[in-house]
Parts: sequence; C-alpha cells; structure tokens
Amino acid sequence: MNDPTAAPATNSATDPATDSVRAQVRTLMPTLRQDLENLVRIESVSADPARSAEVWRCADVVADLFRAEGFVDVDIVSANGGGPAVLGHKPGPAGAPTVLLYAHHDVQPENDHADWDSPPFEPTERGDRLYGRGAADDKAGIAAHLGALRVFGDDLPVTVKIIIEGEEEVGSDTLPTLLAEHKDKLEADVIVIADSGNWDIGEPALTTSLRGLVRMYVEVRTLHHGVHSGMWGGVVPDALMTLARLLSTLHDDAGNVAVEGLVGGPAADVTYPEERARAESGIADGVGWIGDGPMVERLWTRPSLSVTGIDAPPAQGASNTLVPQARAMISLRIAPGDSTANAAARLQAHLEQHVPWGAQVTCTLSDKGEPIAIDATGPAYDAARAAFTEAWDGTQPVDMGVGGSIPFIAEFLDTFPAASVLVTGVEDPDTRAHGANEGLHLAEFERVVVAEALLLRNLGALEG
Repeated sequence: MNDPTAAPATNSATDPATDSVRAQVRTLMPTLRQDLENLVRIESVSADPARSAEVWRCADVVADLFRAEGFVDVDIVSANGGGPAVLGHKPGPAGAPTVLLYAHHDVQPENDHADWDSPPFEPTERGDRLYGRGAADDKAGIAAHLGALRVFGDDLPVTVKIIIEGEEEVGSDTLPTLLAEHKDKLEADVIVIADSGNWDIGEPALTTSLRGLVRMYVEVRTLHHGVHSGMWGGVVPDALMTLARLLSTLHDDAGNVAVEGLVGGPAADVTYPEERARAESGIADGVGWIGDGPMVERLWTRPSLSVTGIDAPPAQGASNTLVPQARAMISLRIAPGDSTANAAARLQAHLEQHVPWGAQVTCTLSDKGEPIAIDATGPAYDAARAAFTEAWDGTQPVDMGVGGSIPFIAEFLDTFPAASVLVTGVEDPDTRAHGANEGLHLAEFERVVVAEALLLRNLGALEG
C-alpha cells in the first residue's frame, strides 16, 4: 500500500498517495459509521438538566474512542460547573506542526418527536442520508476526526490534540475559562474546528466569516394594571399595540434593518440562485424576500433582525382587558466588523427613541456572541484548500460566510492568536441541524474524512 504521508501530487486524479487515502477511508467507513451511530443514540442534550448524566456519559464514550486511537493523557474536564470536555493528545514526528481538533458532543433538544420521520435518537438511513439528532451537528465532526486519524494509525504526520466540548449548544459559557486553564495542553499551530458545513453537495467550503449575535428582551408598559377595554379603549394605549408599533420601526419598507450605526459590508463573490434559496429556506409559496442587494450580503455580511418570541396573553380565552405590559425577544445578527457592545447600544437606543406614546420601555440583554472574520491566507489555508480540492475531485473550496453565529470561535482566536484557525464541517444546505429530521449526507461525509486526512498530511509537510 502506498504511503499516505507522502507529499501531495499536483494532479489528484493520478496521485497514488491520495488514492491510498481514499481507499483506506472507504475501508474504515463501516466501523466509523457504527461509532457515529452509537454516539447518536446517546441523548446528550445539554439544554436539558434531566439529561445531564447523558452528556457526561457521552463524554466518557468519546474519551474511550480517542484512547483506543492511542491518545494519551485523555481527560474529561469542566470549568465552573460547565459541561464536560474531552482533552487529549497523540504525538507526531519531532518538529512537526501541532494540530488541535475541535468538535462538540452535546446536541440540541429534539423537540416534538411527531415532527420526525424516524426516532430522533435511533440513527436511521433513508436515501443518501443518516438521520438522527447529532448525526451531523456535531457528532459527525467527532467521527470525521476519528476517521482521519485512523488513516495514519501510529504514523501521524503531525502532533494532534483534541478538545471535544460538551456545552456548545448552550452557548459555551465556560469555554473561555476552560481554554485559559488548559492553555498549555491545547496550544497548537493549527486549529481545525469541525462545526460548520460546505457550500453544497459536491462543493466544499472553508468558513471564513460568521455573523455575531445580540439577543435582547424589550418590554413595554402602558398601565399599572389591566383595565376594561370598553371603558378605556380609545384613550389608553394597550401594551400589545404599543409593542407592535415599536417592533415595526426596526425595519424599513423594504425589510432592511433600520437601526442606525450597525456595520455592514460586501460578501464573497458567490451567486446564490433564487430557486436554490427558495428550496433550502423553506419559504412559503408567494412570500417575497426582505431587504435588498446581493443575497449573500444579506445572509453573511449585513445585520439581520428577527422577533423570535412574544410574551402576551394567548388569543384563546382572551378577556376584554387592555394589556398593561408585553415583552418580545429580539434576535439581532451582526456583521463581521461590528461588535456586540456597539450593536446592543444601538439597538437599545433605537427602541428607547422610537417607543410610541411615551410608554415605559425596558431593554435587557439576554446573550451575545462576537462576529468573526478570518484572514484565511497562509500555508495552513493553502494546505486546506489543496486537501479539499483533492477530496472533491478537483472542485476548489468556496470561501463561505455563515449567517449564523459560532461565538466560541472568537475564544480560540483570542486565546491562540498565533494559530491558524480552519473552520470546516460536515453539514450541507439540507442538513436541518437543530430541526426535525437532521440528517448527514453519507457520501459527503466520506469526502470530509478524506479531506481531513489529506489536510493532516499536507500540514505534516510544513515546517513546525
């Protein structure tokens, strides 16, 4: 068998070393898939205190998987009572670069089982996908790391460290403390974060920008207590009507965010076809888009604002009473180049300035996460692009933005400023992460494993 650690050839179609990696990954897939399915069966829902033991059990299983690959000093650690993270390392050749591999083993709540076509924690293959909660986000990220490592066995081309987090789905609140406490164990030249996705099936991507997040409660009060709507209607504004008018000021007539002072900018030169966007977004027939300008800018490099919840009396059984107070949750995605401090201040100022009829308004910050813009240049990024191009049969990766937020990436950038951070992943536009029928595209997953193995090989050819 050809040596998979050999330097990559310029033509991947005729490169025996690359073909050897492909063949090894194909051989490894049945066992790798079994390991992934075993992980999916663990209900490691970090948002559910009743399943905390499952989160810790999942950490135990992950630790055992990496111990079986020869990792040493494998520990399960937590900080400030947070979720369990698995740390460990496996040495490579002297002088070789050190690569830190990240994924997370906790998952989102599955919500209503009736919305799933198969049990959410019983991995089920249908068509070209494996369905189950965490089958993609992000237990497949763990499996991809394992698969790439198994290609090399005890002949790693680089030193590898791991951090498999256990509270990503609840905000990674204790990750900064954990990184600070274990900084020496985690120091690396390159960090591979397997928690994003690709541009499409058959089209790889490196994620180079992500929007940040500011979530804020806004509460309006117009009365000290509820009063009869017939006796006082027409004179006293009710809180629901007042809140509705206030929320309507957050967008202009075209649907662009109307909060002054937020940052926006151009996006990568990528076309997002209308028909593809309609299919992938699930937008209802006849509904138009909001905002103007290139779609990828609206998705990646401009702010967006949504009202994700309202506290108010339910319509069913509502009495003839003027509601004294009402509250909404505002979710503001902010573009790279902005900051949560600026965005939160601008949003609060807008709400206070635009509340009608002198109603009392209270703004409370719920949570936040900084936007990310990665300078994806240099040898590590060249190595990644070459690996992806080989794994996808000559298709070069897109430098992709993501409209969502992964706040913990900023923590890695701040803690390890000298490291090259590569944001990769297994998801595709139809993965449905966080939703019902989350699914992993199996053929694409195999390409991801090949790509990561080739990446480790390419990084091993760099000077440490």
